[in-house]
Amino acid sequence: MSIDPPAPPALASKRIIAIDVARGLALLAMASYHFTWDLGFFGYTDPSLTAFGGWKLYARCIASTFLFLVGVSLVLAHGRGIRWRGFWRRLAMVGGAALAITAVTLVAIPDEFIFFGILHEITVASLLGLLFVRLPGLLTLLVAALVIAAPFFLSFGLFDHPLLWWVGLSTVIPRSNDYVPIFPWFGAVLAGIGATRLAVTSGLLAWLGTFPANRFVRPLVFIGRHSLAFYLIHQPVLIACVWLFSQISPAPVQTNEQGFLHSCAASCEETRDSAFCTAYCGCMLDALGKDGTLQRMSGGHEDPELRAHVTEMAGMCTATTDEAVTGGETQ
Repeated sequence: MSIDPPAPPALASKRIIAIDVARGLALLAMASYHFTWDLGFFGYTDPSLTAFGGWKLYARCIASTFLFLVGVSLVLAHGRGIRWRGFWRRLAMVGGAALAITAVTLVAIPDEFIFFGILHEITVASLLGLLFVRLPGLLTLLVAALVIAAPFFLSFGLFDHPLLWWVGLSTVIPRSNDYVPIFPWFGAVLAGIGATRLAVTSGLLAWLGTFPANRFVRPLVFIGRHSLAFYLIHQPVLIACVWLFSQISPAPVQTNEQGFLHSCAASCEETRDSAFCTAYCGCMLDALGKDGTLQRMSGGHEDPELRAHVTEMAGMCTATTDEAVTGGETQ
């Protein structure tokens, strides 16, 4: 007996407005995140604001939503048979855009260029996802859970080589302004595929198709139907707007020391209390400032030796701060 289910009889024959709306909302959320990042880049907010805490979770939710919708679209487009001509055309557009982003960021921000961002992930995940578009939904959801969990259990040194960073199983996190490796992010695409297969068989997809496009959602529908163009255009436009504003009202100049303390505190307070983090970050600033390490870090001159030195200082400051806090509590 074959495990391949019959082709779904009621797969969408027309665009489902609800999915376009969801994609449009995700694009606007992404634009809001990038605008906040731009404000930090130009000095109007703490540059580390979007890298930690709620903003970091916000970014991950946006990326997960996009990739989930990629899975949804794969089933809608190819669930009854792969339409190769349209598939290759779309893949070439997304893959070409991904390569263009790599080239531009390699020139503009070589220390943090985008070598495997969300468009690279969508390109590879679209190919891999074809293997699952006709499998049972529950089976695909199980594989999705395994892919998402894999980095917690399968990461090891073999994948630390830069040529394998795209896999997502390395023991280090590469520096990049957009890093979306196969593991765990392909799991979001598989979740979209599995959920859509179940939605087809349960009748939920047909119900979603009954919602009309009224005047309130038409802008979202338009954005959702031109998602690639919006993705490529919105950030240059936002950067240009913030740059123009900076020519009229420049942001206050922040010293390297102030920037380091803000970034250190934001990172530290994800796991420790504010009292510890204040003392710890002060220790790190003192240690790294004395030997010129802070200046090298702010200039982007980072190498394995520098990272090892920073790690050593972090360990020393953690021990010193823990001892001070414990001593203070026992007195």
